[in-house]
Amino acid sequence: MREYVFVFLVALVTTYLLVPLVRTVAIRVGAFTEVRERDVHVVPIPRLGGVAMFLGYAAATLAAWRMPFLRQVFESGELIGILIGAGVVCLVGAIDDIRELDALTKLGGQLVAAAVIAFAGVQFFSLPLGVVTVLPAPLLVLMTIFIVVLCINAVNFIDGLDGLAAGLVTIAAVAFFIYSYAISASYAPPNVFSSSTFVSAALAGSCLGFLPHNVFPAKLFMGDSGALTLGLLLAAAAILNVGQINPAQVSTNQLAATILPLLIPISIMLLPLLDVMWAVVRRTARGQRPWQADSQHLHHRMLRIGHGHRRAVLLLWLWGGVAALGSVSFVVVPSSAWAGIGVVLMLALAAALTAWLPRFSAPGHRPKKYDTQGQRIDG
Repeated sequence: MREYVFVFLVALVTTYLLVPLVRTVAIRVGAFTEVRERDVHVVPIPRLGGVAMFLGYAAATLAAWRMPFLRQVFESGELIGILIGAGVVCLVGAIDDIRELDALTKLGGQLVAAAVIAFAGVQFFSLPLGVVTVLPAPLLVLMTIFIVVLCINAVNFIDGLDGLAAGLVTIAAVAFFIYSYAISASYAPPNVFSSSTFVSAALAGSCLGFLPHNVFPAKLFMGDSGALTLGLLLAAAAILNVGQINPAQVSTNQLAATILPLLIPISIMLLPLLDVMWAVVRRTARGQRPWQADSQHLHHRMLRIGHGHRRAVLLLWLWGGVAALGSVSFVVVPSSAWAGIGVVLMLALAAALTAWLPRFSAPGHRPKKYDTQGQRIDG
């Protein structure tokens, strides 16, 4: 565990310290998020924050490579492939942050990055459907690439409020870490050093290092350089957790061993996945292109029903935490009944807060507006 704490801290501290430098660069090169009709910010905010997070993750990778116990996870080449793939999407996103790229160019960059990590070994070698089910290799590679692109766009779609995407990815990374660590510790003999556990720890550190600069009112946005990078790393953690485990290690119960290995990763990423799938359905039904932006994402709806900026983010974090950590609790809590009771209670709390808190807001309350220096501009 100490090794992972160190990896987490390296990613956190590196990201946190690099954000002011990246913000300065963003201002100088003109990488700003202009105010659009669907946006909730009221002044242009610099972006490129994903560059700091990628460098934080890269620093954690370098540190792990030099550590005796963690060095073994580099033998397969998976982590090097993930770093290269993250670098590709970060570069594509950074270019888009500075000068807008068209959707097909960004999709091409995502496909290249997905192919890089797939051929580096980060892919579904099997599906844990109660027993280890091996499908044809080309189908598994295509499935891997699809999941990577889906996760990248899911994080990109949910990135609409200050701190929302970084916070949800942090929660997902922590949930994946707990899940992966628990599974690895159950092996005979136990071996907690795995690629999936490392990726989760480093990803959580990078996000938490960025969050103090990104919570409302944000000083820096992650931009596409951040959303694309976080999406790829989250997908890598999910694939490593799903496609390379034995269901028997998850549960001795046959039904649980069939359901949980697939249900847990889906639950951990539930909010971003719901948002992107609903957006595709919604826009396609209107005759729009799936990537044509609108203002009907989950975070827009939270603002519309009366929640302020900070409260909407906190409530969506709560929903994400209930889904992610609640699903993992069925593996780490000895009693499934107690885990189920806990999930039901937390779901009830999240639903109650979402429905009732707007009723206790002051009449006419609106989120406060700030400039890029954090100063109130609405009097």
